[in-house]
Amino acid sequence: MSATSHPFGDLVSHLMRTTALGPGEAARVVADVLAYFDESVEAVVRRRHAELKSAGLTNDQIFERIAAELPQRRVAAPELSLRQLRRIVYG
Repeated sequence: MSATSHPFGDLVSHLMRTTALGPGEAARVVADVLAYFDESVEAVVRRRHAELKSAGLTNDQIFERIAAELPQRRVAAPELSLRQLRRIVYG
C-alpha cells in the first residue's frame, strides 16, 4: 500500500520524510500506534496491571498509577474508582 492510498497517508508521508523509515515500515508504525490507542479501557487496565505487577509494584501502587494514566489516553476514559479498576482485573 502506498502512502497516498493509506487512510493516514499524510502521517505515513510525514514519518517517511522525518525518519529513515520506508513506506511499509512507516505504515506499520502508524498501524501499531493506532492499535495501541484503540485498546478498550478494560484491556488497558489488564495490560498495565500485568506489566506493573511483573515490575514488582504492589496492587496499591499499580491501581494508583493506572488511575493517573487513564485520563491521559487519546480518548479519555471515564473516571474509574480504585474498586472499579480492581473489578476489571479480578472480576
